[in-house]
Amino acid sequence: MKKVLFVCVENSCRSQMAKGFFTNLSPKACADSAGIRPAKKVDPVAVVVMQEVGIDISCYKPKILSPDMNKKFDYIITMGCMDGCPLTPREKTINWIIEDPRGKTCDKYREIRDNIKIHIQKLIDEIGD
Repeated sequence: MKKVLFVCVENSCRSQMAKGFFTNLSPKACADSAGIRPAKKVDPVAVVVMQEVGIDISCYKPKILSPDMNKKFDYIITMGCMDGCPLTPREKTINWIIEDPRGKTCDKYREIRDNIKIHIQKLIDEIGD
């Protein structure tokens, strides 16, 4: 079973949405998420916009990215935080430039959510799930 790690700065929004989509769209692989400066909880607006598409991320918890995660995952997807992320193996790391919606409108969250879903669908096709 392939394992994918989604990483963003606070692990409260983008990476949690990505984990939610991947978990729901890829029954043959598993995902987790982490951040370089994790928030105390998942962004409540991210929870709401994911519920709008039938995915519940309300029970997810932000966690810190640790060096041992490099060994546990086949793919590490960063979301615009490459400069601040600890070094991850180049052969495993894919950087997606995805805007952080924190503090923006609900419509912006939805736009970013939909963009993440497109990226997830392409990733699933690429890794052969």
